Amino acid sequence: MAWLTKYFPAMTEDQLAKFAAMEELYRTWNAQINVISRKDMEPEQFRLHHILHSLAIAKLIEFPAGCTVLDVGTGGGFPGIPLAVLFPEVRFTLCDSIGKKVKVAQAVADGLQLGNVTCVNARAEALPETYDFVVSRAVTDLATFYPWVRGKFRYAVFYLKGGDLGEEIDTCVRRCRLDPATLFQAPVSTWFEDPWFAEKKILMISQ
Repeated sequence: MAWLTKYFPAMTEDQLAKFAAMEELYRTWNAQINVISRKDMEPEQFRLHHILHSLAIAKLIEFPAGCTVLDVGTGGGFPGIPLAVLFPEVRFTLCDSIGKKVKVAQAVADGLQLGNVTCVNARAEALPETYDFVVSRAVTDLATFYPWVRGKFRYAVFYLKGGDLGEEIDTCVRRCRLDPATLFQAPVSTWFEDPWFAEKKILMISQ
């Protein structure tokens, strides 16, 4: 697990065991319900493109114990499941509008015995609760995404996205009437050295 402890040296043995088991669970379930491309199920790609990419958010914020996090458009469980392993005292709700993806996320959460994860088959805007934080990974363009979560979070959104986000941010600021001062970009390459992360960003939107 050197690929993981290199960036997260404080992980416990239980957390490392869960991340090791996570790969096998996804391999098993992905063979039944395809939620990850075959190429991305290769060990190195899976670790980089899914686990480490999800955990990049943890380099920007340490979620406080007892807080609530909504993962919007979680797909098969990213970034929510890796973050739930890293933050066992945080409550994660993983939502997606596609039932078969939620089924995989729930199966993996159950297999890892993640008691801090709830998976729901729903659109984010239909959920009645408000959460402390929202996380998501490249579900759609920002101007489309932000209205889904507006009013759903108390503190901040952490959105994993790739490429030059300047025009996308400008469009969202204009259409959604956002204060530009509430948006902040952090390059994932600040923390992870693999070239795949070169154009990956975390976009934070605070209240």
